[in-house]
Amino acid sequence: MQLFTNVKLVLEDRILRDGHLVEDGGKIVAFGPGNGRDVWAGKAATIIDGKGSYLSPGFVDIHTHGSGGHDYMDGSVEAFVEAAKAHMRYGATTILPTTLASTDDDLGQTLEIFKAVKKNKEGMPHLPGLHLEGPYFSAKEKGAMEERYLRLPDERHWRPIIEAAEGAIWRWSLAPELEGALPMIDALTRERIIPTAAHTSATYDEMSAAFDRGMTHLTHFYSAMSTITRKGGFRILGVIESAYLIDGLTVEIIADGLHLPPPLLRLIFKCKNHDEICTTTDSMRAAGLGEGPTILGPIKGGTEVVVEGGIAKMPDRTSFAGSVATTDRLVRVLMEHVGLPLEAAVRATTLLPARFMGLGEQTGSIAVGKASDLILFDEEITVSRVFVSGVETTIS
Repeated sequence: MQLFTNVKLVLEDRILRDGHLVEDGGKIVAFGPGNGRDVWAGKAATIIDGKGSYLSPGFVDIHTHGSGGHDYMDGSVEAFVEAAKAHMRYGATTILPTTLASTDDDLGQTLEIFKAVKKNKEGMPHLPGLHLEGPYFSAKEKGAMEERYLRLPDERHWRPIIEAAEGAIWRWSLAPELEGALPMIDALTRERIIPTAAHTSATYDEMSAAFDRGMTHLTHFYSAMSTITRKGGFRILGVIESAYLIDGLTVEIIADGLHLPPPLLRLIFKCKNHDEICTTTDSMRAAGLGEGPTILGPIKGGTEVVVEGGIAKMPDRTSFAGSVATTDRLVRVLMEHVGLPLEAAVRATTLLPARFMGLGEQTGSIAVGKASDLILFDEEITVSRVFVSGVETTIS
């Protein structure tokens, strides 16, 4: 049993300025006001003095391609592990490692590596499953995806991937307007894989049809998705407008302050229910590192990109190529540029992404019975200590 004392607890809807928390066996068993020593000091094997720091639920990143110089598709267990640990240094305690459109061999290799990594949880964040981003995307909205890898969703292609994954796939992003997409969405929901819309040219009607079949989440809102077009003089709404019109359609935003400029971030939070918005990094291997040339995707055969001005770009500078954000940065951006209070910015980076991915009962907030996935940070959201199921991890 561990007692966290002298901490400011970041709860779902408020900050408890003078609080304590007790965890035992990887679960939160109590929390409340005061230092807790009078009740728990004699029972706790370990007392952790937070020295006035914030004690928050660990951050949840549901879309990340890599960090610390490694990509989840680099083709080795070591690279996969190091990418996950690098993000953990900035407070991420639950991660959905993400692939991109690639060769079938590279995807298959990533599936096998993930299954191997899952066998050893020591010193690692929670890895519920993989997020497959592609290859069933619109060429018009391909973004940094290589068009040579894009294809239509055909059961003869995706069914063997699901079978080979053996439960390793948690969510799968695809374009819902493509031929064969709706039957695939039906199959994914039956397999308890979360279908999400991405790199899509869908109209409002097509997005509505997909929503009715179980596609209730948008990948990196505003990035690589359709908006209003005109046909025969008539305005046709796209996926962006669908997000505002369809109640229950949740969105993730790359809140690095660059993918979506501050005024656009403020517009999203002004026009959409805050309970339907979460953050994500969509980070690539250069997250947490310096600027300069780097690789998007597998280290061998990936796409050459450049990091400058705090963001990854295609070499011709015509589009972004993923972010270099870490989860702590997402919280700071929401506070500084949107004006959210700390507890709301944390909630968008913890409970809401967990809830959208079906993990809200296990993690994402300080609540009795939930996993003791906890982080300590200061006023600048600089993370000093990280605990995954109550076990402190090395983040230096």
